[in-house]
Amino acid sequence: MGSNVKRIIILMIILMFVAVGGIVLYANIRSGDESAKKQEPEQESRPEEAGTMQIGDNTRAFLEDETFFEPDKQPYSSIEKMEGKNLSLLMTSVQKDLRIQIVDNAGKLVEGENFSVVLNGDKEYTDEDQDGVIYIEYLRAGEYAVALKEVEGYRVPDTEAKITVKQSVEYVVIDDIDLLILSEDEVNAELEDLEANEALEDADPSEITKMQEGNPGAKMGIDVSKWNKEIDWDKVKKAGVEFAIIRVGYRGATTGALVEDPYFEANIKGAARAGIPTGVYFFTQALDPVEAVEEASMVIALCKDYEVTYPVFIDVEGLGGSGRADGLDVEARTAVSKAFCATIESAGYRAGVYSSRNWLNQMLDMDKLRDYVVWLAEYRDVPIYQGYYHMWQYTSSGSVDGIEGKVDFNLSYLKIENNAQNEEQEEEGTMAGEEDIAPEEVEEPKPIEGAVNAEW
Repeated sequence: MGSNVKRIIILMIILMFVAVGGIVLYANIRSGDESAKKQEPEQESRPEEAGTMQIGDNTRAFLEDETFFEPDKQPYSSIEKMEGKNLSLLMTSVQKDLRIQIVDNAGKLVEGENFSVVLNGDKEYTDEDQDGVIYIEYLRAGEYAVALKEVEGYRVPDTEAKITVKQSVEYVVIDDIDLLILSEDEVNAELEDLEANEALEDADPSEITKMQEGNPGAKMGIDVSKWNKEIDWDKVKKAGVEFAIIRVGYRGATTGALVEDPYFEANIKGAARAGIPTGVYFFTQALDPVEAVEEASMVIALCKDYEVTYPVFIDVEGLGGSGRADGLDVEARTAVSKAFCATIESAGYRAGVYSSRNWLNQMLDMDKLRDYVVWLAEYRDVPIYQGYYHMWQYTSSGSVDGIEGKVDFNLSYLKIENNAQNEEQEEEGTMAGEEDIAPEEVEEPKPIEGAVNAEW
């Protein structure tokens, strides 16, 4: 075979291989394009089917992700759980003690948790009853640093809180006492609010039960609480009532809880609308001056929005052995009464003590309470109490239009300024209750001459 023929054959073989390779390459490219076209609609449909945009499809999605720049930051689900869970400490000290209240963003006590605090990085105290309050007694006076231990699900303060534990009682109103005030819906009222009336045991058959109107030198009044239920104050005013002493609340006889009288707000507003001047009283079960300051602080907190022209009284009575304070001796009970009254007067109000004749004689040292108004409860036509007094509750069996059932009647020998003058004093900057009583103008009570302290 010639050389030319050989060349032609080799060239044809090469061309044949090139052609086959081109055909295979073309087929592969075409197959890839068709496969891509089939997959493309599926990718476009996924966002529409899901109804959301993937972060990878949104060029600005990283701005919405709080963990993008801080990878250690908690994801959204945890952040949402933490909302409203920031905790703060509210602390007060009256005398060698410390009350720590754990509150949330809204200032409400956080209950149902075993919170613990550490004092000065050393001793730990726990909220064992899970009421949001840790009360520590018998501390040395001085500066303390308080740290709230971490609790799962809450944010605790980053820094320690500082407070000074006081050496002795300062008769000043406690801030944030509102957090300790309960309604009757939050306690067992049948165990906590036991009706007491020591004066009944000393009642005399000569007891006057009628309203004593037109008594020279004295004003006719009533005192009321939840026991009197709904009151038509306009009818009470028309019946001749000149003043009313309204119960603010009480300390529980069993647990010692501070409880607002459920009718207090309605009564003080109703009396004001009817034009009846008011004073208030609080039924105590305080065991010591510290608790007495708490009681007085509660009264001030609840009365701050109302005009109180008559004194603020502490009601000191026994509960037949059922009260937590029934076992106090004369010295302790007198200290409680004095602490209450001193705290009330530090807030600009006039303070007084209410009790029966027997208790004024036997259960209190009245020489130590001479600076305060005395409200005597003695049910007879002529009191035989030989001490000083400025108001006299002469019966618990009165009847007046506007109140169903029996009501307490009182005579006041205090010279209380009228509402118009009180308003004028307030405009001049006088605190509510301050200088409402003019001591030098108090008249002697009738019918016993000289029964009222001449210093008043």
